[in-house]
Amino acid sequence: MNELSNVSKNLTGQPMFEFLSEIKEAERKGRKIIHFEIGDPSFQTDASVIESAKQSLDRGETHYTDSMGLRELREGVAARIRASLLYEPSVNQILITPANSVIDFTIRCVADPGYEIIYPDPGFSTYESVIKYTGMKGVPIRLKEENGMRMSPEDVEKSITEKTRLIIVNSPSNPTGAVMTEEESKEFARIAKKYEIYLLSDETYAELIYDKKHYSPSVYDACKEYTILLSSFSKAYDMSGWRVGYAVGPEILVKKMGLMLQTIISCLPEFTQRGGVAALRLGKEYFESKMKELRKRRKAITEGLRSIPGVRCLEPEGAFYAFPNIEGTGMKSREFSRRMFEEGGVALLPGSDFGAAGEGFARLSFGSRTEKEIEEAIQSMKQVLEKP
Repeated sequence: MNELSNVSKNLTGQPMFEFLSEIKEAERKGRKIIHFEIGDPSFQTDASVIESAKQSLDRGETHYTDSMGLRELREGVAARIRASLLYEPSVNQILITPANSVIDFTIRCVADPGYEIIYPDPGFSTYESVIKYTGMKGVPIRLKEENGMRMSPEDVEKSITEKTRLIIVNSPSNPTGAVMTEEESKEFARIAKKYEIYLLSDETYAELIYDKKHYSPSVYDACKEYTILLSSFSKAYDMSGWRVGYAVGPEILVKKMGLMLQTIISCLPEFTQRGGVAALRLGKEYFESKMKELRKRRKAITEGLRSIPGVRCLEPEGAFYAFPNIEGTGMKSREFSRRMFEEGGVALLPGSDFGAAGEGFARLSFGSRTEKEIEEAIQSMKQVLEKP
């Protein structure tokens, strides 16, 4: 048998999608499962966004487009950043691409195999997956409960060596829901500038913050020198299946990332990008309505988890993930996850899926579940733990 490449052998992907396949199979056999595993909000894409895509299809916009993205969409992204972060990047600093690909493109464009990438642990699984398959050396920074599960600039600076090429920060955080402070944001920008290291700021959930304010390290260089801002339409605009996101960064880097997109997938469909243009026109009422509902769900799941013996849970400050500490149950993360699924019909992810420091935790995505479903799941989890 022909051998596969080392690159392919090192691919790990996203564990939640493997679990989703198992869940779907159980449902096909008639089992009722309450889903908390995938970060896919239950809110439907706004009708104006869908109508924009339909009109694009009716106009016959089904052909190749500029591989950097529709100019109108890039201009819309620039305007949105001007309104929210008070600087305006040029369209040449913006690449329209699925958000996941920004992680891959950035790492491969700024570092060679053997160089070091600093990233949060626990953190979004794609960070570690890309670092591993590309042959880079991952330097995980442990997120601590006593620091609200936020990444510490001090810990990051202590981990920098002459081989460090990139620091990845994520606020609000997947999986912890933590939101960085203004001082932390400023410190990450200072560190990147001082050591001349690229800084990838994953701001996928920036619009989904409950009682705090979003701070972006990109404001300190306007993404012209060392910062790359990553964002997506998936979570903020409930467009997870549209696969539209964007990167904002230094022009020379963004141009190279555009060539990677061009090489791998040529371009994104025009009609999905037209949907993105329409999404950027949605007003604050759209987010206010959604956040009102998410606050209810956050309260239900946080209070519910805290009522389970052996479980403690910080209140998420942003996104729609609860990340409870389950060490008091006497189980490891994977055992806890398996028992909840097999015995309780509750699908959640082990914290260890998000890095070694996630051991002893679990992640529940409450953006896709109603208050009633959350309450039902909590009761099922309690019943599992009551069994001998």
